[in-house]
Amino acid sequence: MKVFRYDEVPVVETTSGKLKGYFYDGTYIYKGVPYAYADRFQMPVPSHWEGVKEATSYGFVCPLMSQDTPTAELMVPHRYWPMDEHCQNLNIWTKELNPDAGKPVVVWLHGGGYSAGSSIEQTAYDGHAMCMEGDVVVVTINHRLNILGYLDLSPFGEKYANSGNAGHADMVAALQWIHDNIAQFGGNPDNVTIFGQSGGGMKVADLMQIPAADELFHRGLIMSGVADEMLMPSCVGTGEQIVKAMLAELGVAETEVEKLETLPYPELVQLYTKVMPAVAMAGGYVGNGPQVNDWFKGNPLQFGMREHARKIPLMIGSVYGEFAFAPSSFDKTALTDQERMEIVRQIYGEHTEEIAPVFLETYPGKDLTDLLNIDRVMRAPSKKLAALHARGENGGTYLYEFTLEFPMNHKIAWHCSDIPFFFHNTDKVEVCAIPGVTEKLEAQIFGAFMEFVRTGVPAEKTLPEWPEVTDEQEPTMIFDRECEVRFNFDDKLFEKINSILPSFNLMEMLASQDVQH
Repeated sequence: MKVFRYDEVPVVETTSGKLKGYFYDGTYIYKGVPYAYADRFQMPVPSHWEGVKEATSYGFVCPLMSQDTPTAELMVPHRYWPMDEHCQNLNIWTKELNPDAGKPVVVWLHGGGYSAGSSIEQTAYDGHAMCMEGDVVVVTINHRLNILGYLDLSPFGEKYANSGNAGHADMVAALQWIHDNIAQFGGNPDNVTIFGQSGGGMKVADLMQIPAADELFHRGLIMSGVADEMLMPSCVGTGEQIVKAMLAELGVAETEVEKLETLPYPELVQLYTKVMPAVAMAGGYVGNGPQVNDWFKGNPLQFGMREHARKIPLMIGSVYGEFAFAPSSFDKTALTDQERMEIVRQIYGEHTEEIAPVFLETYPGKDLTDLLNIDRVMRAPSKKLAALHARGENGGTYLYEFTLEFPMNHKIAWHCSDIPFFFHNTDKVEVCAIPGVTEKLEAQIFGAFMEFVRTGVPAEKTLPEWPEVTDEQEPTMIFDRECEVRFNFDDKLFEKINSILPSFNLMEMLASQDVQH
């Protein structure tokens, strides 16, 4: 019988006030802890409350600009939650409330680009199993998103300074709160690992480029989250043009910019959405992502990597199929070799005979028709970022690729499919239930990640040795039914694909699949 306790759980004193959580199945749990407060378009300030705050319910998540539509729930099961722009809260799982315990701290930054998602959006984000199995303190964070977190109003008043990075400032405020308080929850503030997937992975790289976050975290894991200019153009310039357009549409003078602070959120979104396309078409700043300035040094692939960032041990990975969400129109296991060639020919045409052997050499044992859905989004920029991070005196750079095939139309690994393995939550995602495979692979991935959290070097007793990326070599740990390390194994394949197909456009692909993420 699992044990629940509430009455006996002691109150925890934090820099913000007193907290009352609960105990369940070996873990103390605190939900919806306010780490900061902020008025719209303004910087966060430390939270404070009187009396004892009950931390037994998840806090509000940031409002979205469009209605979520449940889809592909078998592949990525979700949870939906009440929304409010005062969403600066976090959740904690810990095994003991001992200030001397000094356990590693693991902080999750959710996906959804810079516009959507939440700390509890996916069922796989739950921190209980990671806390129990890894003996770590787990924290997940909510912060401002979209135009609430990333719209620059700084030209219109000092109080809006750095509003183009408000969402990232929230994350820095959360990391500061963790640094100041996590010892009370058994954590070591000098051993904090941040990790995130998709937009969360981008946030990991971004935080490495923010001097204000220095010393607040010590290791990083980027999962399917390395963005280049083709995927996520950087926000440069100021918000003068977009905000003036919004005010003009609203019919108010620039001196009345404060009206944007109190406009109901749905009306603010409608206003922004109406004027944004024209500003974007003219090449102007439109926000919805972190603003490059003195506070945020910009995407390292475009603006260069800070020396401090290179000293942070870093794991970087992607999955074999990434945005291959669309259902297949054929059963690839029932095809003849000739039928496979004909299917590939629909995309590669006269180049099919030259691309096929390169693919089969790169991915022995995989089906040739996977060429239709192989990742062209994350793997190449992930390799670039790893090479950049590995230069000079670095803290260690480790690459992985998750290439598992799932028992659902023989679907190759998709965006988010590795998350349950890193969280030790495959039992919460039904499609992960592969007898004789999942339990072993989960132990290997989770074990390597927990060793990285503890030491900065990923390792697990049943995995082969995982070398660092260097100027001379690019080792990649392949996570699959049988794990192996391969060196510079897909350079030739990407070179061949890119010589045949036009440049990849994620927005066009998602539109063609009618998939939202």
